[in-house]
This record gives sequence, structure tokens and C-alpha cells, in this order.
Amino acid sequence: MAEVDRSRRKFLKTSGTTAAAGVISAYLPAHATAAEPTPESEVSPPAIEGAVPVTLRINGKDHKLNIDPRTTLLDCIRETIVLTGTKKGCDHGQCGACTVHVNGKRVLSCLNLALMHDGNEITTIEGLGTPDALHPMQKAFVDCDGYQCGYCTSGQIMSAVALLKEPCGPDDTAVKELMSGNICRCGAYANIIQAIQQVRNSASNRA
Repeated sequence: MAEVDRSRRKFLKTSGTTAAAGVISAYLPAHATAAEPTPESEVSPPAIEGAVPVTLRINGKDHKLNIDPRTTLLDCIRETIVLTGTKKGCDHGQCGACTVHVNGKRVLSCLNLALMHDGNEITTIEGLGTPDALHPMQKAFVDCDGYQCGYCTSGQIMSAVALLKEPCGPDDTAVKELMSGNICRCGAYANIIQAIQQVRNSASNRA
């Protein structure tokens, strides 16, 4: 009886090993082995079904792309162009973190299809200034501590810069109204308003 049990265990062990090897080999390319995987450079990126050509001019540079027509401007900027300063917050047009400029005006990139902006002039936070040459609004946000966690800051700054060219009363209440589409979950609103007013007053003094 013991000999029968040993034979049965040997049979099950051998069968299990053979089956596992068969499953693994079925998923390996014909010319590859487990020790020699297919080089990553030989793997072609998947084709996008129904892709359409589009040229996005972002921060003064043309990007010729083939994209899914359902791709939002936000996802194209972040995932395809890899400019990650533009943030994805709510993805429903309610927080303002994804604000960019299109032809000089602020838009919520999560609510716009990339295809809609073929040939338009698009500016993201990366095109506004550089660490060595900050835009006045960027500098004011630093001076006034207009941020805490920083996640909403790029959208706040893009909206604030657009506000400079929009009809807006001189007082804080008017600025708050025009900035109401940008949410700061940290609650740095007082400092944000201070930064915007600093730039506005400086511009008025220069004029």
C-alpha cells in the first residue's frame, strides 16, 4: 500500500510540473526562453484604433501627433507631451488645477478635447517662466506664500495671469469672483489674492 501511495505522489508531482511548463511555454515567443526574454526594444507600441492626426503648438513648439479623438487636452499634455506641471484634480472642470491658456485665454484642459485645438497657441505653466526668469505672478506667489501643498498652484497661477487681461474691479472681492473656479484645498486663498493684487498694483504703478 505504501508503494502505491509513493507511485501516486510521483505521478502527481511529475504531471503538475509538466503542466506548468506547458502553460509557461505557451506565453513565450517561439524564439525566446524564460532565461532569454524578448528585448523591450523589439516590442512595438500598440496601434491606436481610429487615431487622427493633430498638431498641438504648446509653449511655442509644434507637436505632430496621432491621437485617439476622445483624448482630452489635459491627458494629451500630461501623458503624451509629458508636461506634468498641468495637474489633474477633479477631471470634471470643478477645481481649476488643469487650467492652461489657449490663444491667450484660460481654459479647463480636462473639459477640452485635444483635437479641438489643432494649430492653436497653447501655454502651460512650463511656458510661463523659468526658475531663472520667473513670471511676475510666479514670483508674487513665492513672495506671498500663495501655496501650501502646491498641487493647485499651477492652475491658480495660469488663471491669475489670465485675469490680468480680463475686466476685473480693483478690490479683493472682484479678484475672488474671477478666481472662484480655482479651488485650494489647503485654504491659501488670502495669500493667493495678495499675490495677484501685488502684481496688479505693480502693473498699475508702471503704467
